Amino acid sequence: MTKLWLPALALALMAGSVCAQDVRYANSNNSDDNAHYGWADVLRADPVQGVTRTEVPRQECYDQPVVRHEGGNSTAGTVLGAVIGGVLGNTVGKGDGRRAATVVGAVAGGAVGNRASRGQDYESTQTQCREVSSVSEQRRIIGYDVEYRYRGEVYTSRLSYDPGERLRVRVRVDPAD
Repeated sequence: MTKLWLPALALALMAGSVCAQDVRYANSNNSDDNAHYGWADVLRADPVQGVTRTEVPRQECYDQPVVRHEGGNSTAGTVLGAVIGGVLGNTVGKGDGRRAATVVGAVAGGAVGNRASRGQDYESTQTQCREVSSVSEQRRIIGYDVEYRYRGEVYTSRLSYDPGERLRVRVRVDPAD
């Protein structure tokens, strides 16, 4: 009776190792009784490249010439020039010539005072900045086209990772009709 018992035990142990699955790969949805897992040999894994475009804002600055006007009040300069010109004209002439010299001195002094009180223009530079965008393109791997063999048949899939030499596959069997 001992001889019959040993082959049955050996068969039970072999059947248990064939059906056992690693806990990391346990089927999270236990309701799928028609699926099981196996390992396929990877024949090739080709990286799939994609282009990522990123808009990068940056500041662009440049120097711009600026003209500044610094000066006084042209009305005040005109009045002051006319008064000074009139006083000087009044001291030059005699009699009726004094009036004419006063008027001419006031007009000339007003013109000179107006021109002098306009001020001066100064040129300088001022830095102006504006925000511009540039587009940066980067090529990166977005997935892998994987060709693998499972039980003599060759399959292809696109995966988000490089599977290495072996790929765990889920096999599901459903009736055709």
